[in-house]
This record gives sequence, C-alpha cells and structure tokens, in this order.
Amino acid sequence: MTMSVPARRRRVPTIHDVAREAGVSRGTVSRFLNGGHHVSPDSARAVEEAIRRTGYVVNRHARSLITGRSGSAAFLLTEPQEKFFEDPNFNVLLRGCTQALAAHDIPLLLMIAGTREEQRRLLRYVTSGHVDGVLLVSSHTGDPVAEQLVDAGVPVVLCGKPMGPGRLAHVAADDRDGARQMVRHLVELGRRRIGTVTGPPDTPGGVERLAGYREVLAAAGLPAEDGLVETGDYSREGGERAAARLLARRPDLDALFVASDLMARGALAALTAAGRRVPQDVAVGGFDDSAAAVASRPELTTIRQPWDRISQEMVRLLLTQLSGEDTSAVILPTELVRRGSA
Repeated sequence: MTMSVPARRRRVPTIHDVAREAGVSRGTVSRFLNGGHHVSPDSARAVEEAIRRTGYVVNRHARSLITGRSGSAAFLLTEPQEKFFEDPNFNVLLRGCTQALAAHDIPLLLMIAGTREEQRRLLRYVTSGHVDGVLLVSSHTGDPVAEQLVDAGVPVVLCGKPMGPGRLAHVAADDRDGARQMVRHLVELGRRRIGTVTGPPDTPGGVERLAGYREVLAAAGLPAEDGLVETGDYSREGGERAAARLLARRPDLDALFVASDLMARGALAALTAAGRRVPQDVAVGGFDDSAAAVASRPELTTIRQPWDRISQEMVRLLLTQLSGEDTSAVILPTELVRRGSA
C-alpha cells in the first residue's frame, strides 16, 4: 500500500531552533543533550526552557558516536547505484572512511539513494536514530538531502564543495587549482588549441575545473571560446561522446583537458576512432588519479586528489560534530601526476 505524504506539515523543531531560542550556540545545545559537560548553569537553564518552548524532541541520533550509545555512521551516496560500481573514486572514498572510523570502533553503513523516493526512505531511516551521523557524497545542485539532514539535527559532513546556500561542513580537493595545474602543463608543452570536456554544470567539479581552465588560457593569451568546451557527465561513455562532438567541431585541437579520468578513458577511445595519436597529435590530461588513469593506454597524465586525506578529514569533522563542536570546511591541495598521455 502506498502512503501519501501531506504536501504541508508542521516543521519539526530542530537543534538549531533550540539554540536560537536559548541564545546559545548549536554546540552548547549538543553538549547539554549529551550529558551537560562544559555547559554553564545559566546556559543549561536557557536550553531547558528553549526545549520546552519549541517542543523539541531528542531523537536517538542526537547521542554521540564517541559514547558508543549508537555506534554507527552512514556513508550515503545520492547517485544511481550503477555509478558506485562504475566510478572507482566512490570505492576508494568508502574504503578510506571505513578504515578511519574503524580506528574508533565505529562501523560504517553504505547507503545508496539515487532517486527521490530512495532518498525519502533513507532519510526516514537515518532520522529515526539508526545511525548517529552521515558522510554524504552528493554533488548536484538542488540535492535537498544535506539540508534535510541538518534540519533534522543529524551531524553530516559533505564530500565536495556545496554549491547551494547555507553553511555545510565539507571536505574537498581544490578543483580550480588542480585544473590550473593541468592546463598550465599543457601550455608548457607547447599546445595552443586546448579543448576541455567538463563535468556537469550543476556540480562543483564541473564549475570549478572549467573556471581553472579558462583562467590559465586567458593568462596565456590563448583562445578559450565556447567552441573548445564540451560538457560530460563523469561517465566513460559520456566522455567519449563529448570528445567526439568536440573533435567534429574542432579537428585542429592539439590538447584536451578532461575533468575526470573515467571520462578521459572515453576521450581516448574517441581520439583513436578519429585517427588521432596520443600524445603526438593530441595531449590528454585527466583529473582524479583513479584506477582508470593507470588502466588507460597510454597511462593518463592527471591531477591527483588526496583521497586518503579527504576520507580522514571527513571522519575527523564528523567526530568533531558529534562531540558538540562546530565545524566548517577543509580544502586540500591537488598534485599534477605526469604519465604518457601528456
């Protein structure tokens, strides 16, 4: 039987409402709910009164992982299931987060919710207290999951730079500087007609890597017109299709910056089909330094994202939130890795 959800319902009071009503920080409210350590008597009375006035109800997920009362976290991927198996970056990130949490004896549950209905089901599960915090991999603008988790008082750390409004704890590689490093390398090789296959324009990687590409070309006095830009979808097939369109429009290009290694493998196939040699005719650079980079022929010159550090920082920020402290953002540097494609 399908249950309908009312279009309008009274918003459930959150920990942010309590903090605002009490005139204290969210961290103070969280510490009060988890035993009252380091909370002054005046603040404790203010929080108690705010809870009574707002009608806030303490859910099980408000308990700290560190106390072991719940003892689990979720790795939530809001992408279609097939992407988890296709894109090696997700597996690397999951493994790193699992290992970092294992050091604290905290199991990590994998959850995949690529559709709105799947996301609604998992939100109900998470906000019912089955996990104490969420490591969220959510790249597209307009994805409501992160804000819904925060509004429900669930500690959450986002992988990647959020594009929407609001202040979300997140860990990301420096996408723009990584793109600058790669395009600068292609320019230094003497390439002058440099195209790019971008990520989706509603993702931070799509926006930031394209911006870095344009900045370097502008500084070098090289053309960065729209005819040299094609949009991809971070899949191998999408990269092949985008590169084929780009080659049909600009057969004279002599370099190609592709915004992910997986798409770059597809671009290599398109170049081979067009009779173009890599790197002799067209130098190719990717992004990620994933398993796809070393599986390519030739192996891909690429930008290394520090996946181990990203995993560790995501876990650190989550544990920090669970201890009642505020967190913000961590941006990590990237590194150019030179191989045979450029």
